[in-house]
Amino acid sequence: IQAALIFTALATFLQLFPLFHKVGAALPVIMGTSFAYVPTLTAIGGEFGIGAIMGAQIIGGIVAIVFAIFVKQIRKLFPDIVTGTVIFTIGLSLYPTAIRYMAGGSGHPEFGGLKNWFIALLTFAVVLFLNNFTKGVLKLGSLFFGIIVGYVVSLFMGMVDFTNVMNTTSIIEFPQLMHFKIEFAPAACASLAIVYAVNAVQTIGDLTSTTVGGMDRVPTDNELQGGILVQGVASIVGAFFGALPTASYSQNVGIVTMNKVVNRVIFAVSAAVLLIAGLIPGLSAALTTIPQCVIGGATLSVFAQIAMTGVRLFTKDGMTARKTTVVGMSVALGVGITQVSGCLQGPGIPAWTNTVFGSSSVVVATIMAIILNLTLPPEE
Repeated sequence: IQAALIFTALATFLQLFPLFHKVGAALPVIMGTSFAYVPTLTAIGGEFGIGAIMGAQIIGGIVAIVFAIFVKQIRKLFPDIVTGTVIFTIGLSLYPTAIRYMAGGSGHPEFGGLKNWFIALLTFAVVLFLNNFTKGVLKLGSLFFGIIVGYVVSLFMGMVDFTNVMNTTSIIEFPQLMHFKIEFAPAACASLAIVYAVNAVQTIGDLTSTTVGGMDRVPTDNELQGGILVQGVASIVGAFFGALPTASYSQNVGIVTMNKVVNRVIFAVSAAVLLIAGLIPGLSAALTTIPQCVIGGATLSVFAQIAMTGVRLFTKDGMTARKTTVVGMSVALGVGITQVSGCLQGPGIPAWTNTVFGSSSVVVATIMAIILNLTLPPEE
């Protein structure tokens, strides 16, 4: 966890202020240890051990770097209709995460209970009110103030646990080099390499969503290249310190879209908070006291903004029959597969198929949108 926080901060700094004007997008983007890799990492860890995860992560980082080098050629595959579909699917894929948080979070003893939903809906109502009926600081900070209100009410209702804070002993800790022995298992490297390539596509969607939603423009080739390079470099270096794969965070894209705050200095302050939290165990423990129902109530509107950014992108020049087919069929297949557990685990289907295609609706929707856009006849 410590390594994850520190490398999240370092990768974000790189993204904001590029190294050698090449490694980084210079865009208001937050990096972080990504949910997208979890199913594959779990499978690799269960079969080969955590050392194989770190080895496969290094190979995956190299794949991301190669992807970035050729992003100018690959970008031709991503016109507005494809990119909009990807962004829309990213938003849809995050909805279950928000609802799971609102219900209390996976593993919560009172998951789905009345108290969790009361706090979540209260937080959501505060964010909604401040964002639509106020101006200035209250409007821009609607998420922040909503979380504060939800946290205070949770505190009075006895829903905040300070056990981790009280158990913290050391003041400052640094991550250890080679804490885990790095191993290279061919099957693990191959499966994670595929996920890295797909996640690079999602990074294109995140960066595009950030610029379209926050800056009213599309990203340049150099911005896309630099953004994906950070993903690869941070993952390779992080593997030597026990940090897991790093990627752009779709959740924060929605915040940019909603409040239009794109000043990189503000994002650097956020990265500094993450860095300090990684170095000071007491602070990171304090951050974990925020109930997940509060986070869910605050982020539901954020995820909705992501999806609507995708809609705005593929409907920019009107909605035609061809667009309806590309978007509708891609989203239907992508979202449908992830909602039917085990649909890619039957006889004759390789085990890795479900790991790569069954765990993320974004992967399938992206591939389908590219294929349909290339094969369907163009409109007159």
